[in-house]
Amino acid sequence: MAPILHQLTENITAIDLQFQGRTQVVAAYLFYDGDQAALIETGPGITVETLLEGVQAAGAPLEALRQLFVTHIHLDHAGAAGILARQLPWVRVYAHPVGAPHLADPSKLLASAARLYGDQMDALWGRVLPVPAERVVVVNDGDEIKIPGTTLRAFDTPGHARHHHAYFDAASGLLFTGDVGGVRMPGARYVRPPTPPPELDIDAWVASIARLRAVKASGLCLTHFGLFRGNLDWHWDDLERRLVAWGEAVREELAHGASDDEIVRRMQNQIVAEMERRGVGVEAYDVAASYQHIVTGYVRYWNKKK
Repeated sequence: MAPILHQLTENITAIDLQFQGRTQVVAAYLFYDGDQAALIETGPGITVETLLEGVQAAGAPLEALRQLFVTHIHLDHAGAAGILARQLPWVRVYAHPVGAPHLADPSKLLASAARLYGDQMDALWGRVLPVPAERVVVVNDGDEIKIPGTTLRAFDTPGHARHHHAYFDAASGLLFTGDVGGVRMPGARYVRPPTPPPELDIDAWVASIARLRAVKASGLCLTHFGLFRGNLDWHWDDLERRLVAWGEAVREELAHGASDDEIVRRMQNQIVAEMERRGVGVEAYDVAASYQHIVTGYVRYWNKKK
């Protein structure tokens, strides 16, 4: 498939990784100043060729690519990091201190993912290779890192995962939210919280939303999917309301003795009905954050709270 690029600013390009042959599911963000390049998000291993073709189609030679930032180490965001480190031995991979060791040794990450995805692992994510430890750069909360044409500031933003960063671009005012900013499709007024196990923490996520609101970004760049400007308070409100409301709905179902499968069916019916009322297409949302994983994350969260 031909590269699909979205030019956000003079120096920033969103690359549609066309995950599973679908558009507007997973994005990576390229910074290029005509000399050197950096990426926020690598996507999964299965889309690495699409990513590299997109980088070159945006005008950046591969030898210019020096820095790879991952918001967190889930496979749809960082699965290709090891492949890229092998193909481009000059790059450095920047990650949260909790996630960084799992890039160098992904065995526990893969074991955890296999419990969720089973025999679909290869088809969904492709190869996952370790990043050489000496090329993993630990990024701490508040760190400011120079990249081509600007500086990124890291914000520790747990809730979706303990090892999650959002990155603020000082030059453009854009905020790269990973998954803590939710899932939203272009043109839609609907934000879905991706809540997979094992590290969902509703209270921490609400606190992270409050922290990112205060940044007063000029726009939000979501990995799933794209740039949103204007009325960003509405975006955060919609995400937070649904994050909390779905959590309460699952908690009540558990209190009444519903099985996980029953909760998935009921939540799916509720979510689809709401999206249809809003005139929002469901397919890309479902690929980015499935009903099974949404419910499983909440169930594990409430069980841990007992």
